Amino acid sequence: MNDSTTSNAAARRRGLTVIAAAVVVAGAGWGIYHWMVGRHLQDTDNAYVSGNVVQITPLVGGTVVAVQANETDFVKAGQPLVKLDTADARVALDQAEAQLAQTVRETRGLYANTAALQAQLALREADLSRAQAELSRAKDDVARRSALVSTGAVGKEEFQHASVQLVAARNAASASESAVQAAREQLAASQAMVDGTSVADHPAVQRAAAKMREAYLALQRATLLAPTDGQVAKRNVQLGQRLQAGTPVMTVVSLNDLWVDANFKESQLQGLRIGQPAELEADVYGTKVVYHGQVVGLGAGTGAAFALLPAQNATGNWIKVVQRVPVRISLDAKELAEHPLRVGLSMNVTVDTADQSGKLLSDQPRTQPASATDVYNAQDRDAEALVKRLIAANLGRAPARAAAATTPQAAN
Repeated sequence: MNDSTTSNAAARRRGLTVIAAAVVVAGAGWGIYHWMVGRHLQDTDNAYVSGNVVQITPLVGGTVVAVQANETDFVKAGQPLVKLDTADARVALDQAEAQLAQTVRETRGLYANTAALQAQLALREADLSRAQAELSRAKDDVARRSALVSTGAVGKEEFQHASVQLVAARNAASASESAVQAAREQLAASQAMVDGTSVADHPAVQRAAAKMREAYLALQRATLLAPTDGQVAKRNVQLGQRLQAGTPVMTVVSLNDLWVDANFKESQLQGLRIGQPAELEADVYGTKVVYHGQVVGLGAGTGAAFALLPAQNATGNWIKVVQRVPVRISLDAKELAEHPLRVGLSMNVTVDTADQSGKLLSDQPRTQPASATDVYNAQDRDAEALVKRLIAANLGRAPARAAAATTPQAAN
């Protein structure tokens, strides 16, 4: 018994020693891990997927005649989503085209009138030169006869006749001067309407062209286009519905450009910096899928500060509540494509704060737009091309006349 008891006690001591050693080794390992890695990790499960939720709204009012995208559909940038009735817009465009064509032709008339007034001025100046020559001749006749009247070489009747011709020549010269002055004023008034411009650049033509662009864009905007690639959500438009400008009809969510907003406690922010790496897990996939990202920005305030009904912390029954600050974390595009996410999904986020060389807040302005689309640029280009074609079709020979009317010689 004594030997057995002694053997059992020794075995227990050895077992306890092994257990104690294992505990010590595990504790030491954990301590080393915590010192090297664990103490630099900040994690939160208060994180959610965010993205660009693009609201589709019409720029013009109208009646819905076609809905070309439904809930959950994938759409490409520039794809038609909703079409409105275009009858009124087509009538307005036809009127604007007619007005532009008429304005171009009326402006051509201004240049043609200027050329006619220049010719009329030249004619009046020629008449004035002829009248002045007649006046000079009449003065010479009177001067010669006045010296001969006293000698009887010229009769009084002949002298009186020469004097009458002098008065008539003087009146004719005065009338010609008035006609020249009037022609110059008419030419100046006409040139004031066309100086420094061509028919296509004339203010009246540009005003009519702007009206036509407006009408054309209104017609094109009767078709609502997808500004970006994405999934359709929140469709709330039906056939026959009368829409006003700005009425929300659906949204397009770009699922290939998502990020995570992680709400860290204020006590966790001390070591967070822009550029630090992060690992993320989505509840929808579990721990078998790990996303990798990095901190791209920290919020400018807590969620409570921007709440619709902010907390009234000055009340007498105040209770301290730990605040949270949103931290934006980017996602790897390749991983996102392999395992798609949805806006609003829950995420678990762990940020490695070992490297604290980054900045607490971004201090550089953005040089590129956060998001942009060019699907509407084609409408502007088409409107401009249509205006130019219509102006050219109604110019005729107006450009040559305009050039002649605005040369320095013609202006003088």
